Amino acid sequence: TARHLPPPGREGTSPDTIDELAQLVSAAGGRTLGLFSSRRAAENAAAELRTLVPYEILCQGDDSLGALIDRFRDEPETCLFGTLSLWQGVDVPGPSLSLVVIDRIPFPRPDDPLSQARKEAADSAGRSGFMEVAATHAALLMAQGAGRLLRSVDDRGVVAVLDQRLVTKRYGSFLRASMPQFWPTVTGDTARGALRRLRTS
Repeated sequence: TARHLPPPGREGTSPDTIDELAQLVSAAGGRTLGLFSSRRAAENAAAELRTLVPYEILCQGDDSLGALIDRFRDEPETCLFGTLSLWQGVDVPGPSLSLVVIDRIPFPRPDDPLSQARKEAADSAGRSGFMEVAATHAALLMAQGAGRLLRSVDDRGVVAVLDQRLVTKRYGSFLRASMPQFWPTVTGDTARGALRRLRTS
């Protein structure tokens, strides 16, 4: 978890976050599945990374999803960036996928009327609508996203969450408990070192 990065805001991905992403992709030698909270965030990150790293960056919308996943699987130094359908629909075992990047905790949109109604109903009943609706929704997606890394018993790699709230907010422990039991770190050098070792192993 990139604890040193600023919390995600509405103005888009910060330059510091793009720099962190570029360093991680470089350490991994491509081989990155980028899971983003919005189509715009995925497209902006892909455009930025294409100028910063020497690896092919595929982005959801460039081609059919099946064709993009096939290229990602068959061309080991390629990256694939996208949104919700990639959180659940990518099965790429082996070294073609060594790094999963999650740009931000995937809470439901605040303008989603169904989620808002469920939250308000839970609050009215004396429960925590945030934990019951928003945090539970995010926990399920975090587990699914992190699970893209582990498609066979031999898979190894890094899941990098670029949202410091995973370790700075009280609800972070609830979200982390939903994910596979990885070795945690908030140190970028540790994550990048692990990725470089995987490239030479």
